Amino acid sequence: MNININDEIRSAKIYTMTSSGPKSDDIKNILSNKNILLVGVPGAFTPTCNDDHLPGFIENYKEFKEKGIDEIIFISVNDPFVVSKWKEYNKADNIIFLSDADSEFANMLNLKIDLSVIGLGVRLSRFALIIENCVIKKVFDEKGGGLEKSTAINVLSNL
Repeated sequence: MNININDEIRSAKIYTMTSSGPKSDDIKNILSNKNILLVGVPGAFTPTCNDDHLPGFIENYKEFKEKGIDEIIFISVNDPFVVSKWKEYNKADNIIFLSDADSEFANMLNLKIDLSVIGLGVRLSRFALIIENCVIKKVFDEKGGGLEKSTAINVLSNL
């Protein structure tokens, strides 16, 4: 699936961290009946993701809510323990973090980047999607690991 405006997100297994450990879920359950800002990143704790991308969404959380976003969700191809620690490390309590540990979501959307040359393997590329009840309404695709289109400020200015 190459993503386009008005495409519907199909089912894919993702993981969340609960008080009793990792729990699998269907991405559709999480995206249904809400206006979601879904941000894909190549990796938790990687320099651009941690130092440059995530902070803008933490700092502008209130502004996104004021523009009608119900939830901000970050997703990466990391295991749920790493994703949970990344959330905790950044004190990103208002943001939902999802693990695409099996790459089901990455493969479904075909928003991938091969970072094997630096030891990371195939990961999600960097993007932001505005999703209304599982339907893609806006796409901010970096088509790799860059950071221009999917910044918090750029996404906010296009809502």
